Amino acid sequence: MTIKSDDSFAVTDGLNRALELLVSRRGDAAQLPHTLPESGLGEMQTLDILSRHVLDQAAQLGAASSLAHMDPPTPWITWAMTLWNASLNQNILHEMTSPFATQAETLVVNWLAPYFGMQGGHFCAGSTIGNLTGLLVARDTVGVNTVIASQAAHLSIAKACRILGLKLVVLPVDERGRLDREQLPNLDDACLVLTAGTTATGSIDPLDLVGAAKWTHVDAAWAGPLRLSPAHSAKLDGIEKADSVAVSAHKWLFQPKDSALVMFRDLAAANAAISFDGGYLAKPNVGVQGSRSAAAIVLLATLLAWGREGVAQRLDHLMRVADSLADALEKSDRFELWGRPETAINVFRPLGSTAAAFVQALPAGMLSTCVLDGEIWARAVAANPSVDVNLVVESILATNCEDPSQRV
Repeated sequence: MTIKSDDSFAVTDGLNRALELLVSRRGDAAQLPHTLPESGLGEMQTLDILSRHVLDQAAQLGAASSLAHMDPPTPWITWAMTLWNASLNQNILHEMTSPFATQAETLVVNWLAPYFGMQGGHFCAGSTIGNLTGLLVARDTVGVNTVIASQAAHLSIAKACRILGLKLVVLPVDERGRLDREQLPNLDDACLVLTAGTTATGSIDPLDLVGAAKWTHVDAAWAGPLRLSPAHSAKLDGIEKADSVAVSAHKWLFQPKDSALVMFRDLAAANAAISFDGGYLAKPNVGVQGSRSAAAIVLLATLLAWGREGVAQRLDHLMRVADSLADALEKSDRFELWGRPETAINVFRPLGSTAAAFVQALPAGMLSTCVLDGEIWARAVAANPSVDVNLVVESILATNCEDPSQRV
């Protein structure tokens, strides 16, 4: 009997059509069905329909006016690697099905870990998983039962504590948005979580506190990549003494979701605490996740294409972008700047109108909002290397949405 191959799993002209639609955005804007179709439309028609929904209705993170969130645009080489990965569906859980992907992860971790003073680690889906993993290792290697973090720490710390049954002690922040060291309790049996680049303001907790607790975990999801920049690496001095570090590659390393790293100073002890065996595994599974994608291949391609210097150049550029915006805001008498940007995040608000109304009046994706001490502020995160900072400044200065209720 002759078995006919299924073209849905083969290389066809559909891939060329997908690339054409990515570039042209000329698909069919047909309405999507509300129920599962009984008969399929076929791949080519589906491409035409979905291109107008997926590509046109998405937030355009690489637009010249985009300066809103910690989600950057991605370089085209990551699109190519993601396509290759999807076609192969490698699973890091099983090295037999991911021989090169496993090598790629080891290589990339070995490249990056020394910048943070870590021995090694592994990829995970995001810093939420990275933080959970760091606290899991802290609990199971040195026996901590309490976690100390600031009120500006990412919500994933509270999530991890609930999952792991750890007591969370939340401390206030100082005037610069950093953990207030004057409020620290006894740390002898605690895990201290320090944030390198808080979500709202980009503040860096005092990293000279690293080592003061039984275990120190640094959530460097945002600012961690600055270690690759000679101009800004010193902002994270002290991180090399931490016990564990989490970094989101899908932030300032410009990777697609879901890509992050969790790294450890004592890798052997960490892996022993988070290794789980099973009869179906050729070797123990390390970490919280089981099946994982070959995200390291995508980052490997980016690092090969750019090198450390290429990453640093883009980060340095974005730090200058943030400083330029801060300069413009300080010169204007219409805005209150929360503080100079430490890691390329500007937080400010207009005088005479609410921050929420002001952000709403600007082009979509230009700014976002955050809440500090119960008040809404505008937030500009420099994550898009292609942003036109002059366009952003001109738009901000030209926008007037005066709220009569805010008049003095």
